[in-house]
Amino acid sequence: MTTITDLPHAKVTLDAQGVACLTIQTGNHLNILGTPVVADLRTALAQIAQRSEIRVLVLRGTGDKAFVAGANIKEMAGLDRLGAETFISGLRDLCELVRHFPAPVVARIPGWCLGAGLELAMACDLRVAAEGTQFGMPEVKVGIPSVIHATLLPRLISPTHASWMLLSGELVGSEQALSWGLVNECVNLAKLDARIDAITTAFVALAPEAVKQQKRLMRRWEKLPLTDAINDTVGEFGAAFETGEPAHFMGQWIKENH
Repeated sequence: MTTITDLPHAKVTLDAQGVACLTIQTGNHLNILGTPVVADLRTALAQIAQRSEIRVLVLRGTGDKAFVAGANIKEMAGLDRLGAETFISGLRDLCELVRHFPAPVVARIPGWCLGAGLELAMACDLRVAAEGTQFGMPEVKVGIPSVIHATLLPRLISPTHASWMLLSGELVGSEQALSWGLVNECVNLAKLDARIDAITTAFVALAPEAVKQQKRLMRRWEKLPLTDAINDTVGEFGAAFETGEPAHFMGQWIKENH
């Protein structure tokens, strides 16, 4: 395991298989997102997005008390309108870097996942939670609406469930989050790292360019009307054959199954 980025609030390691891990370092067990933390995370993501050897990225907080328990309320309490818009724009840009990161991003989620932390988790491609994790968008309880990537919530868990979370600010447990589709899997905390390792190992075995192409397509599908999205994929399917991966992986499949 090699450290490739080491900032005060963001550390990135990379192993020989191409599995990268971005750890949020805040100096507290709740991994609260303030402006300096967000800035370091954005810098780290921008740097490693250029590294083609990264096959999958794990995003995690420090320790097991929380993934991220929210944004820095003490910082936000002193903001005026301009400051608030600057603050939330930084969080938006962080989530967008995650959403558009070239390789799949897997969120490792123990403990608490609240507010900005849930928005960051929803920007990831996969979310694996520990049993007992609490999820919530409690912004209305401190006088602000849930914004930016909270807009993903109705798409992930239905408008009905999203209305409850966003308007009430109440928390949901990991089992409820799983049944609603907010997380992909829920496992015992003692097995969380092993399950993350199994997922990343599975990604490493896949065709890297095809996986990156698939993620790009998924982001485009979010913006295009259905018919346009369908037609857009024809050219992308053809482009895949220019990478050499279909010949290699299909040839391997034929060899193993005949």
